[in-house]
Amino acid sequence: MRVLVTGAAGFVGQRLLVELAAQGHDAVGTDVDCDIRDAEAVAQSVRVAAPEALLHLAGLSSVSGSLSDAEQSYAVNYLGARSILEAVRHEAPDCRVLLVGSGEVYGNHARSGEAFREDAPLAPVSPYANSKACADRLGAAYRELGLDVVRVRPFNHTGPGQDERFVVPSFARQLAKMRRGERAPALRTGNLDCVRDFLDVDDVLAAYLALLDPAVGAGPFNIASGTARRIGALLETLCEIAGLEPELEPDPTRFRPTDYSVGDASALREATQWQPTRELKNTLERVYRHEVERLRESGRR
Repeated sequence: MRVLVTGAAGFVGQRLLVELAAQGHDAVGTDVDCDIRDAEAVAQSVRVAAPEALLHLAGLSSVSGSLSDAEQSYAVNYLGARSILEAVRHEAPDCRVLLVGSGEVYGNHARSGEAFREDAPLAPVSPYANSKACADRLGAAYRELGLDVVRVRPFNHTGPGQDERFVVPSFARQLAKMRRGERAPALRTGNLDCVRDFLDVDDVLAAYLALLDPAVGAGPFNIASGTARRIGALLETLCEIAGLEPELEPDPTRFRPTDYSVGDASALREATQWQPTRELKNTLERVYRHEVERLRESGRR
């Protein structure tokens, strides 16, 4: 298939282009060269690419960043999605669009122990989550107009190279610096009692690729492991990998109330036979080793 990927220079987008090419797809990408808030620029990129499928990954993904600039999250994540959908409607109406949202759209079930299914009400609790929920609803509206829009709701995923604003690489980078003696053995944390659903980024890529099949329905589809993981347990595993026992320093700027967010991906499994295959401990090891190597390389320059 001829596939257009927005946000192609990002953490997921870079990997996706490689995997699409490896599977024989004709993949092209846009990133900062095409401002998704600019409807005409987006229309032009779709017109030139003439895609049979489009994976919309471009957007702002930081919850904390959205708290300081909610308007920007709305402009990029919601208005950007509208630009994409309008461009496809006019320039490539037969194109399958994977509109990538977030498991954050459900809000949280504080300590309830229940996993979110796709029929759960959308109850976003941050500007980021709200912008994604609005884009999700917009995708459903364009589906009603006849576009082949697939709404996708991935839960937390990580891997080597993820920005340190996210919890796993933040912990890994701090530990790597301790191991090199570049910082005191004290690790800054947010609320370690929050519970999340974590996947390896490569498992998420596999789900996206499976959803390109036009025989698969419109969803929406959660991408999730279904496993509840306390943030503190992830940190304990990373400390074990690094061979360190640092002091923990609560950081008020990273704190959020204790909550619980786990996804149920039964619909995705039934539609595509997808299931996660990567062990999370192995993922954490890869993230930590990446940070160690990154620091080593920066020290050589």
